[in-house]
Amino acid sequence: MEIIKNYINENKDRFVNELIDLLKIPSVSADSAFSQDVLNTADKVKFFLEEAGCDKVELCETPGYPIVYGEKIINLELPTVLVYGHYDVQPADPIELWDSPPFEPVIKKTDIHPEGAIFARGACDDKGQFFMHVKALELMMKTNTLPCNVKFMIEGEEEVGSPSLAWFVERNHEKLKNDVILISDTGMISNTQPSITTGLRGLSYVEVEVTGPNRDLHSGLYGGAVANPINILTKMISSLHDENNRITIPGFYDKVEELSKEEREEMGKRPFSLEEYKRALDIDDVHGEAGYTTNERNSIRPTLDVNGIWGGYTGEGAKTVIPSKAFAKISMRLVPNQDWEEITELFKKHFESIAPKSVKVEVKPHHGGQGYVTPIDSIGYQAAAKAYNDSFGVAPIPVRSGGSIPIVALFEKELKSKTIMMGFGLDSDAIHSPNEHYGLFNYFKGIETIPLFYKYFTELSK
Repeated sequence: MEIIKNYINENKDRFVNELIDLLKIPSVSADSAFSQDVLNTADKVKFFLEEAGCDKVELCETPGYPIVYGEKIINLELPTVLVYGHYDVQPADPIELWDSPPFEPVIKKTDIHPEGAIFARGACDDKGQFFMHVKALELMMKTNTLPCNVKFMIEGEEEVGSPSLAWFVERNHEKLKNDVILISDTGMISNTQPSITTGLRGLSYVEVEVTGPNRDLHSGLYGGAVANPINILTKMISSLHDENNRITIPGFYDKVEELSKEEREEMGKRPFSLEEYKRALDIDDVHGEAGYTTNERNSIRPTLDVNGIWGGYTGEGAKTVIPSKAFAKISMRLVPNQDWEEITELFKKHFESIAPKSVKVEVKPHHGGQGYVTPIDSIGYQAAAKAYNDSFGVAPIPVRSGGSIPIVALFEKELKSKTIMMGFGLDSDAIHSPNEHYGLFNYFKGIETIPLFYKYFTELSK
């Protein structure tokens, strides 16, 4: 531990400056206007992996953006850790809500981060977090403490559903062969209470289109006689939940895992203040499925949410029209055992069935992925728990996340290995939102904890 802390203290400024260089590049995979920036970021990641000590680093071509692969193999008889991360970021919009430009990183102190936090798009999700692993490798190489083999697979399409990742993984089983997969793309409870994410929800994402008349109509001449697609769409969406906020799609809950009372009580040990939660979000009350706590609603229960809705005239002033079309984007977060393709089909069938004859409905599936649960009795989890306990001085709590990382289930299916999710972000880090940031404490603590995982995983694997 002393060796680790000394190396971090001697290189703190450089570690921060290198991350800032990476954050300056607007690697927005969702917008083709930034395609060259995404490619430039891949080049930068390749450079940093080479500098950290990987013997072999390559940009692997895919149908989309390249995957940066790197490896340091010291002994084939030793365990191999595969690190996954992504170098692409979410769009920064709405730009006007940022306190500082999203791709001009600044360090500011906050109440939660008195040591300072880096404010920039991608600071926490996921450049800051995957870069901890690069710096951890450098640390182990420079101090001659790397106890096992390591491989890196850093992709550039995670924020658009990882369309090329399955293609790459299916074709590279031998290259990616490993004993455990390590990901830092999640969070922890607080800077004094670490946690390990043991479960992720799956995802089904669709877009719906409701069409009425063949053109926009005068609302005075046609109002009341012709279906208004916006009115119809909002009624259809409203019917997707009942009075207890349960989803009304037939068959939706058929495969939902029901946790035991004991499991729910264990989850309930997680420190949580409902009043602080409401205050942080500036809401008077919470909302969700009856019979479940807030933390259960956003982790072990499935959900259905409208992510965007539009149609008709939305410009300044008035325009009295009945629009020809109305649209919505809808996501469903799923729990383990719910198959995302099956849920997508159930949604499509149900949504089309509840449409009146006065409109036409089209459901367009976008992307999705399966949920995932990792066992806490695995060697990987035990190694992570010991690492957190050493660096934080307190045992981590296993938690299930409400988020989705669809590729985790893919990894288990294709590579036959378990994934350990060692996240160091906080709920307050505003990922996907304006003013995203990542605490310097968290960044350095990750670099400190990761080498300990390698140490304990190697010891426990003997």
